[in-house]
Amino acid sequence: MCSSLVPHGKRLVQFQKGRDFSVSVKLLQNVFSVFSNSFSSVATAADVSFRDSRKGNNFTVSYLVDSLGLASKLAESISMKVSFENKGNPDTVLNLLRSHEFTDSQISSIISDYPTLLVADAENSLGPKLLLMQSRGASSSELTEIVSKVPKILGMKGDKSIGRYYDIVKEIIEADKSSKFEKLCHSLPEGSKQENKIRNVLVLRDLGVPQRLLFSLLFSNHHVCCGKEKFEESLNKVVGMGFDPTTPKFVEALCIVYGLSDKRLEENFNVYKRFGLTVNDVWELFKKCPAFLGYSENRIIQTFEALKRCGLCEDEVLSVFKKNPLCLRASEQQILNSMETFIGLGFSRDEFVMMVKCLPQCIGYSAEMVKKKTEFVVKKMNWPLKVITLFPQVLGYSMEKRTVPRCNVIKALMSKGLLGSELPPMASVLACTDQTFLKRYVVEHDEKLVLELMAIFNQDRVS
Repeated sequence: MCSSLVPHGKRLVQFQKGRDFSVSVKLLQNVFSVFSNSFSSVATAADVSFRDSRKGNNFTVSYLVDSLGLASKLAESISMKVSFENKGNPDTVLNLLRSHEFTDSQISSIISDYPTLLVADAENSLGPKLLLMQSRGASSSELTEIVSKVPKILGMKGDKSIGRYYDIVKEIIEADKSSKFEKLCHSLPEGSKQENKIRNVLVLRDLGVPQRLLFSLLFSNHHVCCGKEKFEESLNKVVGMGFDPTTPKFVEALCIVYGLSDKRLEENFNVYKRFGLTVNDVWELFKKCPAFLGYSENRIIQTFEALKRCGLCEDEVLSVFKKNPLCLRASEQQILNSMETFIGLGFSRDEFVMMVKCLPQCIGYSAEMVKKKTEFVVKKMNWPLKVITLFPQVLGYSMEKRTVPRCNVIKALMSKGLLGSELPPMASVLACTDQTFLKRYVVEHDEKLVLELMAIFNQDRVS
């Protein structure tokens, strides 16, 4: 990586050729080849997406809420990944998990992480895999803990692969609990992918990368753990820049740096410099949002130009990117469609520009969401449209958690003549914390009214 472009950190990771390992040699010699195998879909039906019938999606959402106690929003998200029109197969899967002493909380966690299990073959696929893991000496508590942490183990093919994967996950979990490392040597060929992966994974563990991120990395198709010199160089850069190893942003940054060639890095820097960003600006934005450096030259140029076509000058575009680098996630067409959505709701082009400058992420909001929230505050609450221009943050607030409960309280107070003839400022109602809102509009009244208002505030409210 170009030394002139990469900032130099203070803390470097020391790599040792003959370091200690926390898992047995017998397991390590074979297990990591398993990670590179492709994971089969638990069942063909698992590929069902949001394009399926409304009937199937609605039933799926209701089932997830009623049978697993999931929040409606999470259930709706899961229904985009898996869908079914009757409870036969899902019930069989849940009954199988309960028969192996998984708690309701563990089952909810497993399905949230790996929803395609609900359409798997419980009798011929999941059941035998659970029995296989039990045959390796797993107690009920060990089995439920490991599958809860890494549910995708139930999506693997082959008894041998499942057994190896189960053993290595178990060893890592036990080692993390004891914080003790056995001093072992290994006999894998130097420079092999297996040796690299073993060494790299253990280095990440030593740095404090938590299990959930470590296992996720091993499951991904990214080859960041298979390299040697490139991995060491990339890891030192990320550590030196001060990323916290316990956070997802650390792994994201490592993957981005590892995947960037010198040529690609230089091309991206040159593009950003053409638009007025300095090298330091780019690295600061990278620390704020690692994905910022992973976008192609074409995407960067298209996004900049699309925002200029919407009416932002070059300095304003730069300000938008510095405020929220994730704007690059929005394609040229998405940005133009966003402008059309806002104009269609009655906003002027200048007002759209004003909102983007204040809340850059609004260009990534779906048309449906923008319409729903705008119509609520304008038609249901009678705030003027211009208020949204001055306070676009309302478009980012949760309707269920914040906007609707608070507005229902305000409407109740207005109906009783306790707020005068005019609505309070939108920011006064929605920008504050729950505690401040309740203090401002609820607790100052007599006890009977407070109870009434609290009932309105909490009714159907998502916590």
